[in-house]
Amino acid sequence: MIKHFWVLVPFVGLMVYAQDDSWEQAVQAATKKATTSMVTIETSGGTETISSAAVPGKRRPGPAGAPGVRKGSGPTTGVVVSTDGYIVSSAFNFANKPTSIIISTAGGKRHVAKIIATDQSRMVTLLKIDATGLPMPEVLPVSSIQVGQTAIAMGKTLSLTPDAPPSISIGIISAVGRIWGRAIQTDAKVSPVNYGGPLVDLSGKVMGILVPASPQAEGETAGFEWYDSGIGFAMPMEQILGNLERLKQGKDLRRGVMGITMQSNDMYGVEPVVGGVMPNSPAQKAGLKPGDKIISVAGKKVESHAQMMNQLGTRYEGDEVEIRIKRGNDELNLGKVALAGSLASPPNGTLGILPMRDDKEKGVEVRYVFPETPAAKIGLKEGDRILKAGLSPLQSKTDAPLRPIGNREELASMIHASTVGQQFGMEVKRKDGKTETLKGTLGEPSEIIPPKPPEKASLAKVSGADVKKPDLGLVTKNSAAGDKTFLLNVPISYEPNAGYGLVIWLHPTGKGKDKEMEDLFAIWDEYCARYKFIMVAPRCDAELGWTPGDSDAILEAIKFAQDNYNIDKKRIVLHGMGSGAQMSFYMAFQQRQLIRGVAAVGGAMGASPKERVATEPLAFFLAVGDKDPIRESTMETQKKLLEFQYPCVFREMKDRGHQYLDSPTLDQIATWVDLLDRL
Repeated sequence: MIKHFWVLVPFVGLMVYAQDDSWEQAVQAATKKATTSMVTIETSGGTETISSAAVPGKRRPGPAGAPGVRKGSGPTTGVVVSTDGYIVSSAFNFANKPTSIIISTAGGKRHVAKIIATDQSRMVTLLKIDATGLPMPEVLPVSSIQVGQTAIAMGKTLSLTPDAPPSISIGIISAVGRIWGRAIQTDAKVSPVNYGGPLVDLSGKVMGILVPASPQAEGETAGFEWYDSGIGFAMPMEQILGNLERLKQGKDLRRGVMGITMQSNDMYGVEPVVGGVMPNSPAQKAGLKPGDKIISVAGKKVESHAQMMNQLGTRYEGDEVEIRIKRGNDELNLGKVALAGSLASPPNGTLGILPMRDDKEKGVEVRYVFPETPAAKIGLKEGDRILKAGLSPLQSKTDAPLRPIGNREELASMIHASTVGQQFGMEVKRKDGKTETLKGTLGEPSEIIPPKPPEKASLAKVSGADVKKPDLGLVTKNSAAGDKTFLLNVPISYEPNAGYGLVIWLHPTGKGKDKEMEDLFAIWDEYCARYKFIMVAPRCDAELGWTPGDSDAILEAIKFAQDNYNIDKKRIVLHGMGSGAQMSFYMAFQQRQLIRGVAAVGGAMGASPKERVATEPLAFFLAVGDKDPIRESTMETQKKLLEFQYPCVFREMKDRGHQYLDSPTLDQIATWVDLLDRL
């Protein structure tokens, strides 16, 4: 068994756990050979912190984007990829946008470097210095990399001088073709100590560049939470060199996407059947439709979503792939589909109403009409019932064909599939019984929060005394494994026939005690009764804080609430503070089919958000004190969300530091949660 270790390697008298002298000599020779093409990178300036950790100094960090451990300065590692001054490193090393980059080559010569471009699929960055005659590494082809062979992870971060020996960690290659075909996996320790450094074999050939990576998330910091865990990744050097000329042109490379969602969340055990097709996507242009089963990609048979992702995962924006599908009993070849690099859905059109909930009649009764919206302009009023509705194709001048609307879910599906500027029509039954046909144009989304929407939001009939109600008030439950507990706060006035919003409280690190949870629930009691909310509060480790591993416990708490109470799926919100806010961002993007909103207090999102999907609406409310140290990062989070066209409300609380909500902001957040089913 080869043991893992970190060691600064002097080239004479190397001390390692060795099987025999020849193996020790091979490691020594391989390390010396690979070192010649390694450089030390020093960065300064930029954002102070970029990555995730529950508590500074703790070994196991939290979700990507949490602030606290990675300073925007200090030495990192790079590898020469061209004799005329081109060097690659992990994009992680530049996520803080440093203002200065200095590269030291062999002999200690220092060069000012500039970033040329980033491969956003493999998260490696190309840099350039003014130098010639740099030593190139010898590269091991991907086809020659074997599972089980020795792997040496190298880095210059711990080197005290540019000519000092690197740090190394020895393990094996544990898998190839990981991260949807893009990465090599190793059990050698991989962390910020060697991000950007080479992964080499026993002959000193470079197999890949070490980076943090994750199959579930994207961005410079994705996968950082696994550092030193025995799960490390390297992007194959052969593939990096294959894309070098494209990077030299100065344009970032983006992963190619088709623009589809699947019917099932099971990536491995279910056939890849299309659930949704994004507007203006390559898939839509190629003629893909919901219900189509994808049977081959680029000539390779696929039998699951995971197999499809493995065929698409290595490809870039602009690459073409041949797609073959089965539609009904027919097999169709859609030809070559040119992949896109970005598919953020355009903003959905907005009608400008709140629908009544728990409505058993056909159609949708209007609860509230927002001022200055299309609904207001065409004369729609509270109490009107929408019986039929329809949308004309974008830029069409013909009237929309109307179809019966059964409930608010059907109307919501129609609006969520729309775009700003589409013509709409509807047949409306007025309070006096008269029926009218109204026409208009869908408008821009608005995040206006009215001071007092109508209190009546539900048409549910009050249950009789014989209806058995579940546990009410403060409820404590054990997880299925019995190792954790979570709390629920259910209004005493709970009515089983009415749908209740679900607010999932993710507490700050170290603030998950019973008394602290109960105090938070007490603040929300009035709102839970008024707006029909149920609160659920999972817990995280008191010292480590929230990590991606806590996702299952959060989902279990949500499922318990859904199984035992009448939960309105359009008002399921993650509400967190500090590390709890950061976990809220992480969970929301991982569980977009379930979560409809994030209410974050004093929390920032370090990585970029995922592309917005029209059929999975997700909204954000960000609150921060004007004296909170994380204020600037929170404002940057708002900017990122708006760039991706997510609905986002931002509120700055005056004369507050890193504290919970003041009364006015709490009022607004509670009202905002109540308005999440706006159309």
